[in-house]
Amino acid sequence: MKLDGNNSNPFSLKTRLQRLKRDSNRWSVLTLAIVFFLALPIISIGVELFSRPGETWSHIVTYLLPEYIWNSLYLVLFCSMLVLLLGVSSAWLVSRFDFMFRKQMEWLLILPLAIPSYIVGYAYAGIFDYGGSLDLLFRQLNLDFIRIDIMNRAGLAFVLSISLFPYVYVSARAFFLNQANNLLEASKVLGVGERKTFFRLMLPLARPAIVAGLVLVLMEVLNDYGAASYYGVNTFTTGIFRSWFSLEEPETAVYLSALLIVIVFALILFEKWQVRKMKFTSSKTNSTQLQRKIPKRSVRWMIFSMVFLPVLLGFILPVAQLMYWAVLTASTVFDMQFLIISLQSFGIAISSAVLTVFFALLLIYFSKWSNIRSIKNVARVGVLGYAIPGAVIAIGIMIPTLALDKWLIEVLGNFGIDSGLIINGTLMALLYAYAVRFLAVAYNPIESTALKVDNSIPDSSKVLGVGNLKTFFKIEFPLIKTGVFSAVILVFIDVMKELPLTLILKPYHIDTLAVKAFEYASDEMVMEASIPSLFIIFTAMIPVIFLNKLLIKK
Repeated sequence: MKLDGNNSNPFSLKTRLQRLKRDSNRWSVLTLAIVFFLALPIISIGVELFSRPGETWSHIVTYLLPEYIWNSLYLVLFCSMLVLLLGVSSAWLVSRFDFMFRKQMEWLLILPLAIPSYIVGYAYAGIFDYGGSLDLLFRQLNLDFIRIDIMNRAGLAFVLSISLFPYVYVSARAFFLNQANNLLEASKVLGVGERKTFFRLMLPLARPAIVAGLVLVLMEVLNDYGAASYYGVNTFTTGIFRSWFSLEEPETAVYLSALLIVIVFALILFEKWQVRKMKFTSSKTNSTQLQRKIPKRSVRWMIFSMVFLPVLLGFILPVAQLMYWAVLTASTVFDMQFLIISLQSFGIAISSAVLTVFFALLLIYFSKWSNIRSIKNVARVGVLGYAIPGAVIAIGIMIPTLALDKWLIEVLGNFGIDSGLIINGTLMALLYAYAVRFLAVAYNPIESTALKVDNSIPDSSKVLGVGNLKTFFKIEFPLIKTGVFSAVILVFIDVMKELPLTLILKPYHIDTLAVKAFEYASDEMVMEASIPSLFIIFTAMIPVIFLNKLLIKK
């Protein structure tokens, strides 16, 4: 009997090939549908650009847009210099030298990531204000209080830098640990001193890794709303909020969002251009641990002080200030309403994390099951939401959801049903926004775990006639559950910290800890903002420590 002679034979080669092609096309279509669904906010903003801006657009372009651009440029430049100084120097010192409390410093230097930048801003405003911690300290020492005005553009740049430098620290430290030993040994053989080796060899080769961390910092700087609003600094994000809510001109907010998208994608392209230069670095990771030098006792203390300073500024001082305020305000803030808000925050964060991980799994495996190579590249378009500021994504989601709600109101109105807004202003829109914003956070750890699974394992299952879905649940999912679990945790924490997106899209009857802390600070009740802020911080410390564990294993 011929294997391919009868097309109706389910075991014939031709029938199996047709089935594989049909399944591949189906997975490709599903992948494209998910990518379109997740890219809809950006597409909506692009479509809206063809309509005219609001009446105040010319006024904004003449009087406000130069200020938005200048302030954003100032923050980008100032933060770039400071995070590079703090992040690269700390990464090199803990990687190259052995000193007291070095192991503790390795993970303490990552902890500032656990504190949202707007919360760091509230803490420092209280430290330097009249009647604040420094003022009380000076009074106790019978000294004249010299007030430092931090509520300005420079103060905002300082706050953003000390809370975001760990992005550069993590990426630079990973490079130094993997590549530094080979390079130092080769340089030593050639008789080149260590200082010259660092500046002439290590820094240029580490540039792609450092720039990758820096781009993340700058995207967070451009995304910031809470700290910029509290410090009174006009940026693109504050301008988007003002145009939408104060001026009630969503068209103007869309145009500002489009400008911000252009800036963000310029940063991404710059980072990709830098990564191309990775081919000039060693392609082999170091097989031996970096041999740390033991400097003199006086030098060890100096190194410890240099490494401890970012930890002090970025974590210890803000947390100490918040804990002091929490003691003073616990009786007025910590009540049943606060517990309800906490439960709402946890519920929203968990739901968003599960939904986002679900979309990430769909994108990864649908594109994997498709035999079309380009589909895998198209699938990665869906993860670009993390590069877009939260306020922009919120605007992009409100446009199609409002249009859909208007259409539903008209349709249901023909049947005498007054439905009101069905999607916009509901948890459905908020969860969708979180999935778009944080898909990359879930996608990357799951993909890296899935790549470690040998393809022969699921292929063997398919040879036996088992379908893709059953193979996934029975074989592949148990092998990648660690990556899935870590993705859920990371998305959960990012949702807990997110502010701009939540402020725009949250339902009126629901609050989160981030929104509550912002509302307290906006109402000049910054001391009361301490307890919700501490809840966010101590919850966020879990994945930060987990991140350090992963880095050590590498």
